[in-house]
Amino acid sequence: MTRAALLVLADGRFPAGGYAHSGGMEAAVASHSVHDTASLEAFCRGRLHTAGLTAAGLAAAAATGHDPLALDEAADARTPSPALRQVARRLGRQMLRAARATWPSPDLDQLARNRPQGVHQPVVLGATARSAGLTPLDAARCTAYENVSGPATAAVRLLSLDPLDATALLARLSGEIDDVARTAADAATRIPADGVSALPAASAPLLDIIGERHAARTVRLFAS
Repeated sequence: MTRAALLVLADGRFPAGGYAHSGGMEAAVASHSVHDTASLEAFCRGRLHTAGLTAAGLAAAAATGHDPLALDEAADARTPSPALRQVARRLGRQMLRAARATWPSPDLDQLARNRPQGVHQPVVLGATARSAGLTPLDAARCTAYENVSGPATAAVRLLSLDPLDATALLARLSGEIDDVARTAADAATRIPADGVSALPAASAPLLDIIGERHAARTVRLFAS
């Protein structure tokens, strides 16, 4: 295992397509739900403990070695919004392409063959972490962090916030990110042989609603 691989995977410059997505931030700004640093922090904290926790559980389970196709179906069941399911698969395709070039693996090649239409991004991230020699906790931590860093970075562009304030916000959330990652990784160790019911399934209905609204917009800066 190399800890540096975690830095590569979590780096916003890793060519997995995340830079084109705001994690619901553009829609939140358009609805005036997020308008300053305080409201951005509330949004990120809410996302972390709902969608972030769910995604981290899926990633940890994939890194543990559970069937990624079964996890992909579990991700579908945990994503009510058709628009967000499409986004997750699009991001998954891009991440899988980057992962296969970075950490070549027969498992990643098999996943690409089995689901050419794409696999949910957290599942791909977990499978990638496994191929890179990382732990399920590493995968969960990377996924949890990504769920708040993406929206925070997008908010800097959308609201012209001070980047230093956004970075300080992420630092304030670091303890909660670790807690969410540990909870997700622990859940991944308790998956029964006949299903994935032990994985987190926290819901965020508002993210689903604004995700659908954003997909219907004809003018937008981010893809989601």
